[in-house]
Amino acid sequence: MAAIGLCTHAAGAAERYTLDQLKSLALQSNASLGAARADIDVSRADTLTARAYPNPELEVSGGDRSARGPGLAPGSLGSITVTQRFDYPSQRDARLRVAEAGVLSAQSGALSYEVDLLARLKQAFYAVIRHQSELRAAREDLELARAIRNRVEVRVNTGEAPRYELIKADTELLNAQKNADSAELRIAQAKARLRALTGGALPMDYELDGALASEVALPPLAQMREDMLSRNPDIARLRAEIDRANQQLELERLRRMPDLSFKLGHDRDPEYDANRIGVAVTVPLFDRRQGPIAQASAQAERNRMALEGRVFELERQLDAAYRQYELSRTQVVALESGILREAEAALKVAEAAYKFGERGILDFLDAQRVFRAARNELISARYELINAVAEIERLGAVR
Repeated sequence: MAAIGLCTHAAGAAERYTLDQLKSLALQSNASLGAARADIDVSRADTLTARAYPNPELEVSGGDRSARGPGLAPGSLGSITVTQRFDYPSQRDARLRVAEAGVLSAQSGALSYEVDLLARLKQAFYAVIRHQSELRAAREDLELARAIRNRVEVRVNTGEAPRYELIKADTELLNAQKNADSAELRIAQAKARLRALTGGALPMDYELDGALASEVALPPLAQMREDMLSRNPDIARLRAEIDRANQQLELERLRRMPDLSFKLGHDRDPEYDANRIGVAVTVPLFDRRQGPIAQASAQAERNRMALEGRVFELERQLDAAYRQYELSRTQVVALESGILREAEAALKVAEAAYKFGERGILDFLDAQRVFRAARNELISARYELINAVAEIERLGAVR
């Protein structure tokens, strides 16, 4: 009894979590999401680089001069030259636009991962709830199978039923025990997946507060498709990448302009001092930046094609998720309003008939299997309904 009380206390001590609490844990502790957010800081650092002006160059040289002819004075020589490369304002602005587009792309990428993480978390959360419902049902089946087996054993021992009925009852009991054990294993596996999504922030032993809903309302498909195209972070990321490639193309075209450097110098020798001022120009004679321009243009076209393909894929996924939503909702309504009730009524009739000896155990077990299948289908349909809604949320069609 003490051991039972200790186990009961340990089970009661397990902390319970709601879906919102798990979302907060995942947003704080998931390492992959943290890495995606770090990409934003990397992109913001690129804007600092884009704003920076080129550094000046300082050249200092010196030496000695020896006289090799009449009238020349020996002595020391010195020279100082300062060179400042000219940063075209148009190129600087283009660099900054490229960097800012990169920030938008990184932000959209992090948001895309966050939305995907929360959708997977919701699916994993309700997967645990589903398997817990299946376990409760399996334990009910196990208790019923034990009761049937004991009842059949009495009838066999008194000669009221043939021995094959006891063999059949033993088989059903073993199947019920196997189903209960399998349900417990599925719960453990689902909890492990859920714990991984939170970055290990959940304790090893925990419980969940939640239930499988029978009805979830959604807007019309056309409205969800429109909302998805305007809100989906993956589409926003690809659009930012297109803008970034276009800005990079403009920058590469601007870089065909000659590089200018302004020079100031001072020379000193034993006979005179000289000040110099000049301009150095890099003549774009051989390298017209045709390669970088072609590369940026191809990258822009590649991103445009990727966006078109991604939009098509997202629309296909939305259609599939919405069809699954409608199918699951129809199944839930059908099972709750008729099929499950009829199966339960048939089970009660078969049980009563078996008790009074009007029917054999096979009819009773068949009715039980029909009821069990309908009940498990209802659990599965409720989960698939929520799973479809989570998929639609992941696509950005609903908030």
